[in-house]
Amino acid sequence: MKIEEKCISKTLFKYIFRSVDEYREHRKTNVDVINRYEQVERYFVPWFLRYKAYPPNQSSISGRLIKRLYDLLIKLLPQKYQEFYIQGFSYPAKKEVQFLVDFKYSSNNQINWRERVVCPITGLNNRIRATVHIFETDVIPSANDCIYITEQVTPLFKYLSAKYPDVIGSEFLGNNIAGGFISENGIRHEDLTNLSFSNEQFSCVVSLDCLEHIPNYIDAFAECFRVLKPGGKFIWSVPFLSNSEKNLIRAKLNKDGSIEYFLPPEYHGDPVGSGGILCFTHFGWNMIDEVKHVGFSDTYAIFFWSSYYGYLGGEQVLFIAIK
Repeated sequence: MKIEEKCISKTLFKYIFRSVDEYREHRKTNVDVINRYEQVERYFVPWFLRYKAYPPNQSSISGRLIKRLYDLLIKLLPQKYQEFYIQGFSYPAKKEVQFLVDFKYSSNNQINWRERVVCPITGLNNRIRATVHIFETDVIPSANDCIYITEQVTPLFKYLSAKYPDVIGSEFLGNNIAGGFISENGIRHEDLTNLSFSNEQFSCVVSLDCLEHIPNYIDAFAECFRVLKPGGKFIWSVPFLSNSEKNLIRAKLNKDGSIEYFLPPEYHGDPVGSGGILCFTHFGWNMIDEVKHVGFSDTYAIFFWSSYYGYLGGEQVLFIAIK
């Protein structure tokens, strides 16, 4: 059966785009491949959980009717089956494993593929394992590179600092704190719009799901450019609207310190606090131009998916800029 062949293939589907037009052309010409992503993922999910993993389209009258039947079926599904395992290859662990999949960090009982599919050896989830993979195959750091990552209390920082001897991590601990301050717990404070590092200090900068929380994110892009050596690479992820040319500004910070909301407030998890962090921006393709405008010579998006490596949930995206 072809779906099974896809499941056990060692393919990493990876595409590079520099504009929304390139991306849209890819979607048109590769529609069969893209549609098969969900077919393959459906194959992994136990039959009694498939309706949870893949809820129906509700955009039509027939879709809404199906949704009503779906809701009834959900009530009949066995609630004790809240996790399952899928076989694949963990790139950071460098071996075949049984990835854990469950319904944590999800809404409406759907699988949050990006935040789950956890490797039992490294403890790294889908998006972090994929970041390590793309970082090592596309950024290609050397053992002696000086690397800055905009997190410090996370599994990714733990992984990178164990593998590369010259890694500096940080967290944002609050306003009116000097850059480079280290707390009693050993956590370094940095403001990505005003870093304490020297010019051209790093070979690589890594920032995951951080820039959307910075209202003046252009300054953050400029700082990443400043602290990179010539030829250095910046790899990052943000909430991304793949079919939108423009960024979606959800909120802005006014000069008087007040926040003006254009959409209902959206909060993401805070690794160093109990509350959430406000999301100011969902980015579109003009982010590529904004990054190039601060001085980067090349900037592009990498879309990827793989059943073999456990990068599930449709195409994911990371961005790379070269100084």
